[in-house]
Amino acid sequence: MGIDKVTAIVLAGGSGKRMGGDCKKQYMLLKGHPLLYYSLKAFQDSPVDEIILVTNEASLCRNEIVEKYHMDKVTKIVPGGEERYESVYNGLLEAKDSDFVLIHDGARPFVTEEIILRCIGEVKIHEACVVGMPVKDTVKIVDENGFASYTPERKYVYLVQTPQAFSYPLILKAYQKVMKEQPPGITDDGMVVEYLQEKKVKLIEGSYQNIKITTPEDYFTALAFLENKKE
Repeated sequence: MGIDKVTAIVLAGGSGKRMGGDCKKQYMLLKGHPLLYYSLKAFQDSPVDEIILVTNEASLCRNEIVEKYHMDKVTKIVPGGEERYESVYNGLLEAKDSDFVLIHDGARPFVTEEIILRCIGEVKIHEACVVGMPVKDTVKIVDENGFASYTPERKYVYLVQTPQAFSYPLILKAYQKVMKEQPPGITDDGMVVEYLQEKKVKLIEGSYQNIKITTPEDYFTALAFLENKKE
């Protein structure tokens, strides 16, 4: 039996409208490096075998990040789609010889080797794993008029992050179904597997620092994290 091949699919197709400004968020400089650099570097230094980068800015990514920082595990750069799930599917089609895939948002710069290793270990057991952390605040479920409907117990409520890790045959089958039927409201890869209804998704520990850079407030939080890391 051969060694399992693990591929990371990194998504870098966001428009960054909520950040403001003219520069797309994945190329915004964060302590001298483009935002996308940090997540790619984490996978480059990890045990994953290959990185597939999904972006509509192929030349810019190749010249300013991949080649500049010698990220030789990035073997393919493929275009994204209109929706996130279309971008992931494009990446999956290029990962045909993989046994497991880790799907990650390039706007999460603080993914760590520890998280990546945890994903690789757990996905080989459970086949479908999503990184997340328990919520710290009380969560209210509201009705269509904005009134509180009920309050779930916090111990059962998680903030979902990426990477999200799956066996390749499982996630490809799930995405093929979603691409065919196009159900509304798909916001992460775990939901795609849930829609397939063949396998439960295991929640595994991420980090409260594994934030997604979406707004200017997130950017300043990221700067503070980097300052603390340097110290």
